[in-house]
Amino acid sequence: MEMIKRFEPLALLFMVLGALNWGILGLFDENVVANVFGNGTFTDVLYVIVGVSGLVYVPRLLEELHLGGHHPHPRGT
Repeated sequence: MEMIKRFEPLALLFMVLGALNWGILGLFDENVVANVFGNGTFTDVLYVIVGVSGLVYVPRLLEELHLGGHHPHPRGT
């Protein structure tokens, strides 16, 4: 788990860039990643990296939402 935490800042960067790309695609019908890198294997790899970056953050999200773990009830009951 410590290894994953090391990559969280990089994963966050990829997620933000991916979110910006999706936002631009939705608003202006312009795929920045495909325009910069073309439609090929490298672009597909970038999309996979963005997807894996999102998955890296799932445990942290569950931890922040207090889901998936055994935490004491706030009232102690």
